[in-house]
Amino acid sequence: MAGPRRRRTRARRPPDAVAIPGGRVALSTASVYPESTATAFGIASRLGYDGIEVMVWTDPVSQEAGALRALADLHGQPIVSVHAPTLLLTQRIWGPDPWTKVDRSLELAGEVGASTVVVHPPFRWQKDYARDFVDGVRERERTSGIAIAVENMFPWRARGREVLAYLPHWDPLGQDYDHVTLDLSHTATAGIDGLDMMRQLGSRLRHLHLADGSGTARDEHLVPGRGSQPCGEVLEALSVSGYTGDVVLEVGTRRLSPNDREIDLSEALAFARLHFASRLIR
Repeated sequence: MAGPRRRRTRARRPPDAVAIPGGRVALSTASVYPESTATAFGIASRLGYDGIEVMVWTDPVSQEAGALRALADLHGQPIVSVHAPTLLLTQRIWGPDPWTKVDRSLELAGEVGASTVVVHPPFRWQKDYARDFVDGVRERERTSGIAIAVENMFPWRARGREVLAYLPHWDPLGQDYDHVTLDLSHTATAGIDGLDMMRQLGSRLRHLHLADGSGTARDEHLVPGRGSQPCGEVLEALSVSGYTGDVVLEVGTRRLSPNDREIDLSEALAFARLHFASRLIR
């Protein structure tokens, strides 16, 4: 007499694993403007960011290594990068010479332990600076051991016409930079696809400024996911590409109340955490 049949069970596939890239998700102090550098450290700590990018601007604390190290220790927020004062709004900081601004930023980065300095390309009226810019950046990287990541910008528009505001160009793809910062708000303003630029940059992509834009002529720095740029796709592609740089949220909150600012920066962090991971299929 046959014994009872054994019920066949289908082998279960182990659940997929999620791999988290080594890059950190940091907060730019520009994201709390016009509040202070110290405020940015406090917000980053409360919300659970991995570190800080210091925008050097008129706040004296942003220019002082000792004060920055004290804030980093107090809040447990390492400084991952320094943004040199190469914006129009910061032209008076550290004098008029643009190379002095870069050199002082490299010095500050070395003193606070940051591995990257972000710079903008020269303005078109800085012709001497622009002439030696590529070679000067490369030489300073070699001697300092700190990456200088040149940021993609965008054309200025006046009366429906584009104005060349940067030299050699606002687009880094055709320039001989070893390291580039990709800013997704700037790709929106330029009317180009951030995912396409990311792929074309390849291993030259050192640093990501994560924000969004709707494609208007204004540099918006929206919370990622609120504009037209493929922010999620960029993060997902980086997570499987071997990218080891940092992701820095650079979101505009200037007109928000303190409570609404933290809500936006919390949403931005959640977006980055969700997409900056790769699913490993077993």
